[in-house]
Amino acid sequence: MGLPVALAIIGGEYRRFAPLFDLYHEAARRAGQDKTTLRTSINVHGFIADTTDKAADQFYGPQAEVMNRIGRERGWGPTNRAHFDAARGPEGNLFLGEPELVAEKIIKAHGVFRNDRFLLQMAIGLMPHDQIMRGIELYGTKVAPIVRKELTGSADPVKATAS
Repeated sequence: MGLPVALAIIGGEYRRFAPLFDLYHEAARRAGQDKTTLRTSINVHGFIADTTDKAADQFYGPQAEVMNRIGRERGWGPTNRAHFDAARGPEGNLFLGEPELVAEKIIKAHGVFRNDRFLLQMAIGLMPHDQIMRGIELYGTKVAPIVRKELTGSADPVKATAS
């Protein structure tokens, strides 16, 4: 025990995964671990663009191709645009949209999980390099400062991570 845990949330409503962190914390308690030293991460698929419609349109094709491929391997049914659109909703597993929308969803998910780390996997399937680079830029310059300020009181990455 005492090892960190990461949850990969690639389907369904993200809050359905919260009981897994509860089990992790309970197992640690039973093993005599200090809960305050445990580290948790949620890892999700998503994409950031200048507008939510643009993010959805750019991400859907590559995401659907990958999810359909791994779905065949795992016995899942095929995905479609309606399923994708539901997954990018407020409670869905995709963290996708304009920067403010993605930041809001990250903050809301943190309220559910109290996670220490958040990993957004944007390069799902074959996406144009310039789109991925723009998504990374928006994540670093728009999303991260909003999330830091809300969760730590400081948008400055040095102050937000200092002990």
